[in-house]
Amino acid sequence: MKGSLGFRRTALAGAALATALGGGAFLVACGAGGQDDGAGAGAAASGAARLSVADSYIPLPPAGGMAAGYLTVRNDGGQGDALVKVSSPGASSVTMHRSTASSMEQVDTLDVPAHGALQLARGGAHLMIMGWQKAPALGDELELDLTFARTGTISVKVPVKELTYRPGQQ
Repeated sequence: MKGSLGFRRTALAGAALATALGGGAFLVACGAGGQDDGAGAGAAASGAARLSVADSYIPLPPAGGMAAGYLTVRNDGGQGDALVKVSSPGASSVTMHRSTASSMEQVDTLDVPAHGALQLARGGAHLMIMGWQKAPALGDELELDLTFARTGTISVKVPVKELTYRPGQQ
């Protein structure tokens, strides 16, 4: 009889603990959303895309006309975004391209994954810059306006580097 009483106490204590934990989880879940008083908007915004640009450069074009542009767009947010347009006050045209082993094609968008990066690099996705207002020279900076579907436009100054430049290897 005494062993049975110990089992009941243990079972009751376990049931009480499970009820308390379950109720606490329910209260936390209920308090986390479902409100439309602005508090919910802050929670949604914390998961929004948070973009930054790094490692940008333009290799000096040998003939001074058309040039490629490379950069990395980092997204530290919980929501993906997409690069939908690139323009520049210093060039008449900036287009987005994707290269494969045998071809290069112009694309309308490039995805920036949540908690990830879009890397524009040699042999892959890149920018083509045409119609420079003045011939690019080593050390110049070209302003690029990167327009994203959700985040809007980010302006960056991209340096013109030597043709053989590779970030992280200099």
